[in-house]
Amino acid sequence: MELKVQQLQIKAGKYKVVINSQDAKELGVRGGDRVQLKNHGYLTAIVETGDMIPKGTVGVYQECCEKLGKVCPLTIDLVPASRPNSVGFIRKMMDHQKLTQEEVHQIIQDIVRENLTEIELSAFVTSSYIHGMTNDEIEWMTRAMIDTGEKIEFDTHPIMDKHSIGGVPGNKITLLVVPIIAANGLLIPKTSSRAITGAAGTADLMEVLAPVEFTADEIKTMTEKVGGVIVWGGATNIAPADDKLIRAEYPLSIDPRSQLLASIMAKKGAVGADCVVIDIPVGSGTKIHSMEEGKKLARDLIDLGERLGMNVECAMTYGASPVGRTIGPAIEVREALKVLETMQGPNSLIEKSTGLAGILLEMGGVATRGRGKEMAMETLRSGKAFEKLKQIIEVQGGNPNIVHTDIKPGEHRGELKSPADGYVIEFDNKRIVELARIAGAPADNGAGVWIHRKKGEMVKKGEPLITIFADKSWKLTNALKSAEKDYPIIVEGMLLERVQTYKVF
Repeated sequence: MELKVQQLQIKAGKYKVVINSQDAKELGVRGGDRVQLKNHGYLTAIVETGDMIPKGTVGVYQECCEKLGKVCPLTIDLVPASRPNSVGFIRKMMDHQKLTQEEVHQIIQDIVRENLTEIELSAFVTSSYIHGMTNDEIEWMTRAMIDTGEKIEFDTHPIMDKHSIGGVPGNKITLLVVPIIAANGLLIPKTSSRAITGAAGTADLMEVLAPVEFTADEIKTMTEKVGGVIVWGGATNIAPADDKLIRAEYPLSIDPRSQLLASIMAKKGAVGADCVVIDIPVGSGTKIHSMEEGKKLARDLIDLGERLGMNVECAMTYGASPVGRTIGPAIEVREALKVLETMQGPNSLIEKSTGLAGILLEMGGVATRGRGKEMAMETLRSGKAFEKLKQIIEVQGGNPNIVHTDIKPGEHRGELKSPADGYVIEFDNKRIVELARIAGAPADNGAGVWIHRKKGEMVKKGEPLITIFADKSWKLTNALKSAEKDYPIIVEGMLLERVQTYKVF
C-alpha cells in the first residue's frame, strides 16, 4: 500500500509509523504489528493506528525519517512484515524454558535495533524478574550486550574500573578514586551514569567540572594521555541494550538480578577492564538490605567476572547514611574538591574512597597486599590525586585551575531547624534525596541539601538540621514546605504528631 508521508517531528525511541485505522484494516495490520518500508532496504517499523492521521497518509516519526535519508520521501509503499523470532524466544522465557546462546543474542540484538515493542520488551524484563536466568544465560546476555555495542581496546594493561550498586545519597567517591588510581600509573576509563531517581549521578557531578559526552575513541585517547576519565556512558554506544532495558524496568520499579549483573559487567567488558572493584552498600534504605544478600550478590558478580576473564573484587560498605554531608551536583563536587585540596572533609568520604582505591591499587599490582589503602591515603594527602584530577578536567575540556571555593551552591537557601534538644535518632536517606530533587537537583546544578547533623550527633533546639539550596526561589519554597511537613531527620524528644479525642459536652 502506497501512502503519502506526513513527517512527525517527534522522537518515538523506536522506528514507528502511524497509520489511519481504515488503512490499517485494509493492509491487514493492527497496533504493535510490523510493516516493511518497501524500496528502503530492510527498514521495518512498528505500527500505531489512529484517526489523527488522515486516510491515505502515514505518519513517520523522526527516527524513521532520519533512517530513510537526509530528505524524507514524499510517499512510502508499506507491506506487512512478520514479528522477529526473538518474540518467540521471549515466550519461551515466559514458559520458564531455558534459552540457547543464539536465542539470547537474538533478543539483545533486537532490543538494540529497536525491533521489539514496549510490550514485548516489558515481557522480557518481567520474565527475567519472575523466573530469573541461569548462570549460562546471564553470561550469554552479558556477552551479547558487549558485542552489540562499541568496544574500547587498549594496548596497555591492566585496565582498572569501579562500580557502585547505588542507593546511597552523596556517593561522590569516584571523584577521588579515579585520580588516585591514575596518579599511580594505572589506566581507569570510568564511564558513569546520570541520576535516574537520585539527586546526582557521577556524570552529573563531573559535568560541573568539565564536559562528559565523548565517543569511545575519544575516551580511549584521553585515558591514554592522562591515565583516566570520568565520562557519561550514555553518550557512547557502549552496551546500548542496557539503557533500553532500564527504560523498560523503570515504570515497573523492578531490577531483575540477571540484568543487574549483565548491566554492570557488560559496561566493564566493553571498556576492556581487567580488574574491577564493586562497591555494595548495605543497610536500611539501600538496594541491598543485609550482609547475606550482599555476599550472594558479590559471589554472583565474581563468578560472572571469571566467566568473562575479569578479576572482580567486591567491598560491602555501610549504606544507611549518606557519604559526606552534601546531596546535589555542585555542593557534592565542592565537598570532594575540598578533600582533594586540603584533606579536610567528612571521614566517611575519605575512608570509603581510599578503601576502594586501595583494593584497586592492590589488584593492579602497584601496592602489596594490605598496603593499598595506605598508598591511596598518601596519594590523596600528597596532593598527587588533586593534580591528576586537574589533568583529567583539562583533557575533558574543563578549567584545570578550579578550586572548591569557585563552586557556588544555589543562591536561594533555607534551613530546617531542630524543634528540640537531643540526638539524631533517625535519618531518612530517601527523604533527603526527595528534598534535593524538589529543590531542583540534578537538573539545577546549584540545588541540593547540606546535612548539618547525621545519625547519632547532638543538636540543640533551633540549630539547623539541614540547609536546602536552590537555583530558583519557588523550588526552595516547595522543598522547605515538604521538609517541614515530613521531617527527614528525627531528634529524640521531638513531638511527631498530636492525636486528640474531642468530647462534646
